[in-house]
Amino acid sequence: MASGFFALFDDVATLMDDLATMSKIATKKTAGLLGDDLAVNAEKATGFISARELPVIWAITKGSFLNKMIILPFIIVLSIYAPQVVIPILLCGGLYLAYEGAEKIYEFFFHRHHPKDSKIEEKAHLTKKEIVLQEKQKIKSAIFTDFILSLEIIIVGLSIVINEPLKIQIPVLIVISVVTTIGVYGIVAFIVRLDDMGYSLIAKSKEHHRKLMRQFGVILVKSLPIIIKVLSVVGTIAMLAVAGGIYVHNIEKVHEWLHALPPLVAEILVGLFLGFVVLALVKSVAWLIRKVKK
Repeated sequence: MASGFFALFDDVATLMDDLATMSKIATKKTAGLLGDDLAVNAEKATGFISARELPVIWAITKGSFLNKMIILPFIIVLSIYAPQVVIPILLCGGLYLAYEGAEKIYEFFFHRHHPKDSKIEEKAHLTKKEIVLQEKQKIKSAIFTDFILSLEIIIVGLSIVINEPLKIQIPVLIVISVVTTIGVYGIVAFIVRLDDMGYSLIAKSKEHHRKLMRQFGVILVKSLPIIIKVLSVVGTIAMLAVAGGIYVHNIEKVHEWLHALPPLVAEILVGLFLGFVVLALVKSVAWLIRKVKK
């Protein structure tokens, strides 16, 4: 009886160790997608009045958890009954990520200057009801974007544990879902409140006549747009690297062609190539549709 108990205890300890190891590996692998997730959601959570920023982030966070609750059972069923479909879905997701990365680069070089004054004026004349409606639409847009990124994160995580038993797969995917959601939206909440923290320090510095406090407050206020821009750049590179990595690690020919290059360079190059191919196809189809309509 005692030996059976200790054997069970040993099995549980081994399982927990395996879970911790696989969760760490899978979380590290999916971390490449989090830069873009942060940049996208930080951008979508800004532009609201100060009092509404945290409620908006909380609404998006709840939507993100709901997304993962929908995605997880679907992905687990696939891994049980049709594991051969997971890699093709992953490759399709890689194309989408590559396209998103290439589109951001294209937009940066060819559509950098957008008139924002008219948008600011429009917002100033909105009624309270219209502002609430606009907020809801922005939250829906953020939750939809999160759904796509969550799907990619979970599939990338699954690709790490696809050969493991279900008792490892399910907890690892749950850990990835919870950690990435709390991590991303916790950081987003901190980022979007930086300017308010800065303004608060500036106000306090006037009361206490502290120059250093004021300078630090000014730095915080000015850092918000810079941080979002940096996250956007890092996120774009991460998307291209993750997209390219999906193809480098799952298509033998691609791996053979680029094995002489450093892994990160090879992954970014493949991501760039795929992204601009898909972007060119999308632009061509859009051009043809416009021609047909005319």
